[in-house]
Amino acid sequence: FLTLLTMTFLRAALASLLLASCQAKTPDNVSSRLMIHIPHSMFKEEGYDHREALFGVPPYGGSIAQNVYYADSDLCDPNVDKTAGYPKRKKKEPWPSPFILMVDRGGCTFVTKVRNAQKAGASGVIIADNTCLCADEDCVKASGESTCETSEPIMADDGSGGDISIPSFLMFKTDADKVKEQVMDDHPVQLEMAWSLPTPDDRVEYDLWTVPSDVVSKKFLAEFKPIAKKLGDRAYFTPHMYIYDGVRTHCQGNGGENFCYNLCTNNGRYCATDPDNDLEKGISGADVVKESLRRLCIWNTYGKEDGVGEKWWTYVEEFLSRCSSPDYFMNEDCVKDCYKHAGIDKAEIDSCMSESGGLDSDKKNELLELEIGAQTERGVVVLPTAFVNQAPIRGQLSANTVFHAICNGYADGTTPQICEKCSGCKDPSTCVVSGKCTGSYGGGGSPPGTVSTHTFGSSMFIVIALFGAAGYWHYNKTREDMREQVRGILAEYMPLEDQDGDGGNMGNPMNFASGPSTQQFIS
Repeated sequence: FLTLLTMTFLRAALASLLLASCQAKTPDNVSSRLMIHIPHSMFKEEGYDHREALFGVPPYGGSIAQNVYYADSDLCDPNVDKTAGYPKRKKKEPWPSPFILMVDRGGCTFVTKVRNAQKAGASGVIIADNTCLCADEDCVKASGESTCETSEPIMADDGSGGDISIPSFLMFKTDADKVKEQVMDDHPVQLEMAWSLPTPDDRVEYDLWTVPSDVVSKKFLAEFKPIAKKLGDRAYFTPHMYIYDGVRTHCQGNGGENFCYNLCTNNGRYCATDPDNDLEKGISGADVVKESLRRLCIWNTYGKEDGVGEKWWTYVEEFLSRCSSPDYFMNEDCVKDCYKHAGIDKAEIDSCMSESGGLDSDKKNELLELEIGAQTERGVVVLPTAFVNQAPIRGQLSANTVFHAICNGYADGTTPQICEKCSGCKDPSTCVVSGKCTGSYGGGGSPPGTVSTHTFGSSMFIVIALFGAAGYWHYNKTREDMREQVRGILAEYMPLEDQDGDGGNMGNPMNFASGPSTQQFIS
């Protein structure tokens, strides 16, 4: 009973903290723009306010500009009627691809709506908000409703958004109503969803927020090491550990009591969720906090100076393969083994963990306090989360997504050669290691919708050869047809024998038509 009560209390506390952090600051609108090009009367040079979904895969460095169709539905039913909505089409034709679909908010999760739109063939989705912002007095007055929102909601992943590959925005009610008014009058609206990354200089900075027990980020951490090494000093990496503030979540009482037991360290100051939801055995929240502090110390000691941190990556790689199971997660011998293979001095790391404030007594730990402050300032609400040049990377975390975003984050003319060679590969790690981007897309070849240089060149050669052969045949046929026409004309209008007694000097006029001649008809 005590275990259940504690877990329930912590979940409620963490939920309130998460909500507070969401309302305090969110980085939704950092790297994207929402523009309306048609009708021109709705064009805004600065674009329209919106919220960007925390799921889906935006085309960083690119845009989607298509006509908008309003589904006139919340799109919660997976059986989407593609012939419905506005503008109306002749003979109730389905929405012509490619298109951006606008759907109403409410009824189900954002992920469900976007997934159904994706299945219907949409290139992107605009969720039309149905509630006014309290700050928008004109909207509140026009709606005639007493309820309003103090801030726009976060388009968070409901936990099932890994299969979403199209981007989506939430458009504020005032603007969304204007778009719906246009399309419901059967007027076309062309909208552009664009993504860009800040490109300040020839070095890109990227961050990763995660926790040692996170399952989703394991594949990324295992695959990105060779990419980080190859980028070298052209990219600066900073790993962050997500720590729950035990004071704000009331895991620490007014008298310094630890109400969350083994979920927290430092008498309830620094907490983490229990990975296996069992307080009696397995990995505890306190274990996760300790491993988080260890990784921060390893980075500060071996990675902070150059921004690459090869030994940090090696340690994490070794830990994932040797110590990530509940039996070995906090096994000191296992950790020592990881130190040994990564070339890390255990004494240095132990000293760092102790001097930063430790994990035992009721006092602040400098490194963990910095992480809590940074996650609040950055507005991190979903784990794992990556940032490139301080812009959040949306969609499923993968080596390909982050590498592509990094390569799009360089100023013009400063892109590293490795980006030119491998950013288009589905498996950039293989390309980075081998120096080649060959084979099918699944094995590191060209991305979807493209063909390799070899295939393109071969295809062009075949097409040119076919056109050349067809042209040669057409030329010969045309020449033969002209000869036949000349023969017919000469046979009809010119004598077939020499009637002037010229001794046959002209010869048979048909001789001209039967072969080449040097005689000129026009002087």
